[in-house]
Amino acid sequence: MIQPLSYIHPEAKIAANVVIDPFSTIHQDVIIGEGTWIGSNVTIMNGARIGKNCRIFPGAVISGEPQDLKFEGEITTAEIGDNTTIRECVTINRGTKDRYKTVIGKNCLIQAYSHIAHDCIIGDHCIFSNSSTLAGHITVGDHVVLAGLVAVHQFCKIGSHSFVTGGTLVRKDVPPFIKAAREPISYAGINSVGLRRRGYTSEQISEIQNIYRVLFVQNRNLAKALDIVEAEFEATEIRDEILGFVRSSNRGVVRGFNTGKVSV
Repeated sequence: MIQPLSYIHPEAKIAANVVIDPFSTIHQDVIIGEGTWIGSNVTIMNGARIGKNCRIFPGAVISGEPQDLKFEGEITTAEIGDNTTIRECVTINRGTKDRYKTVIGKNCLIQAYSHIAHDCIIGDHCIFSNSSTLAGHITVGDHVVLAGLVAVHQFCKIGSHSFVTGGTLVRKDVPPFIKAAREPISYAGINSVGLRRRGYTSEQISEIQNIYRVLFVQNRNLAKALDIVEAEFEATEIRDEILGFVRSSNRGVVRGFNTGKVSV
């Protein structure tokens, strides 16, 4: 199942039923799991750890050295979870001594020309549309969707089940369950369509909406709004996830809806 026109380093660890098309290059310190397909003209460099049943399309470069002047050649990895698809010309850099790894979770779809830089940690079931760009040290939760041409600033965090609209510049943290849009980036409602698709109940969606109404719609000081949510909303996993995310944000979160002011 490995075409003779590909180059496979003899020390690379490749499962028996992996398919590798012509003109691809697999370097030495590479592990590829069962059932994975590697298209033509793919380059998989040292440190790549690719799971089972992945699909990597032509032109992708996996586990390239970080584009970071602080990188000193340390041994790091780029890890891709099972059942993840990497489309044409995607570039994924391995980690630096900050996290020592770049991670993409299971069941993700990374569409053509996207770039994921060093030390990014991406959750499961994420979709990054064409030409999405992540700088270094970014953390992305599960079930996150980035529309086309989204660019995310280094060290930002994007919460689970959130949706970022096309062409958005992400300079602040994006809390879970919301839609983010506009320039500068701001709250644009909750991701109700995505939540319904993933089995959230009407009651849970209403809870999320009511919490964010306090945080982002009523034009309150964000610190006071957090105290109100904690005092007036029943303690649930959803409430605590939102509060924990916003309170732990180092860069600050996106601005509120139609306030014209940054929420601080």
